[in-house]
Amino acid sequence: MKTNHRSGKAAFTLIELMAVITIIVILAGLVVGGLGYVTDKQAKSKASVQIALISKALEEYKLDMGSYPPTADKSTATAPTGTATSAVSLYNALFYDGFDYGRQAPPPATWTKATRIYLADLDPTSTKQGWVTNSATVTASLAVLDPWGNQYCYRSAMGVPAVGTGISTPNSSTINPDFDLWSMGKDGKSKPGGTSAADIKSNADDIKNF
Repeated sequence: MKTNHRSGKAAFTLIELMAVITIIVILAGLVVGGLGYVTDKQAKSKASVQIALISKALEEYKLDMGSYPPTADKSTATAPTGTATSAVSLYNALFYDGFDYGRQAPPPATWTKATRIYLADLDPTSTKQGWVTNSATVTASLAVLDPWGNQYCYRSAMGVPAVGTGISTPNSSTINPDFDLWSMGKDGKSKPGGTSAADIKSNADDIKNF
C-alpha cells in the first residue's frame, strides 16, 4: 500500500495564525502604552521647566514694578479655582506690556505697565514651544498655555487694587505668600484646596509651585 506524501512547504494552521496575531497585538499594545508614558513624562518635565521660567520672570517683574501682577480673588468663584483664573494676565505682564511699550513713538510719560519683555518665549510669532495661544500677530488677549494646551493658572497673594483708592487686599485663596502658579495637568481640571473626592482626583496630576 502506497503512502502519498505532500510536497511543498507546510502551511500555518488557523491556531498558529491566531497565536501570532495575538502576540503582535500584545506587543503593539505594549509599544503604544510605553510611548504614551514617555510622552506624558516629557510633557510633565516641560511643564515643570516652564513653571520655573515663568516664576523667574515674575520675580524680575516684581523687582521692576514693586509687586507681582495682581489677580482677583477666586475663592468664591463658581467655576473651579484653577479654570477661573486667567493666564492672560501672565502674558500681558511678562510679554505684551513690554512689547507694546517698545513700539510706542515716543513712549507715553504716564506709562504704568511693564516697560520691558520678561519672557521672550511668549512671543507668538517666533516661539516654537507652543507657549501661547496660536496667533500670527501679537495681541493683548493671548494666554500662556501648558504642554497639554490648557491655560496655566496664576493668582497673586495681593488682589487687584480697588478703583479710586488703589488699595489691594490679600487673596484668601492663595496658598503661597507671593503667588500660586500651576498647570492643571493632562486632565485639564484643578481645584486647589478642594477636599471632595472629585477635587482630590482632579488635583492629582497638577504640576505646581506650591
